[in-house]
Amino acid sequence: MLDRTAHNVAIGAGVVGSDLPIRLTGVDYRAGTVSILCGIDLEISAGLPTVLLGPNGSGKTTLLKLVMGLIAPTAGTITYNGRERPTPGSRAFVFQKPMMLRRSVAANVAYALKAAGRRPDRLEIARLLAEVGLAGMEDRPARKLSGGEQQRLALARVLAREPEVLFLDEPTASLDPASTKAVEDIVARVARSGVKIVMTTHDLGQARRLASEVVFLAKGRLIERAPAEAFFTQPATDEARRFVAGELVL
Repeated sequence: MLDRTAHNVAIGAGVVGSDLPIRLTGVDYRAGTVSILCGIDLEISAGLPTVLLGPNGSGKTTLLKLVMGLIAPTAGTITYNGRERPTPGSRAFVFQKPMMLRRSVAANVAYALKAAGRRPDRLEIARLLAEVGLAGMEDRPARKLSGGEQQRLALARVLAREPEVLFLDEPTASLDPASTKAVEDIVARVARSGVKIVMTTHDLGQARRLASEVVFLAKGRLIERAPAEAFFTQPATDEARRFVAGELVL
């Protein structure tokens, strides 16, 4: 796995060569007449994982897609270390249900390496698969893997790009506990290597285990941002207190 820690320390936040910090200023997103996000001001900086929390429909996935560049804001601006355009290949995204190519596990990773402009060397493919606990599965059809194995293969594919920022949308939704732990362990290792993780989850236990900071959304607005420990022990807003207590936030 690429170790970006020394690189991030050397360049610091806001130095040429990094897309961090990512800043959202007054960002709105509308789908027709429906407001999905409204007035989002947020800075995503280098460091340990940022976890987006909030009830269904709060705009978490939309926010990830905006910062990834999959969709454009209706209003407001998003900048990457002060630039309007990010560095190609600096960011990667893993969807809740990733699509597997109709080929072998190894060929899925080889395709990702080629797409990143890297040589699909067998040793590198084997290394990436070992990083996600899929060593020895090179020849298996990717679409025959279990849900947890497919999610780990999706992580191997994005790690082939050596991203600076990795966005994860509910990466363990519907997975069994063993598969969830396997994915969480990979996410934690990737974060320790210096890759910035920004992820959504509905699992408060997972957020407690992985988050360094929490961004809490409700009704398309950013309600609270705080270090994870403070968010879970002393949330500053009524909406966050009710959410952490397991109450409905409408």
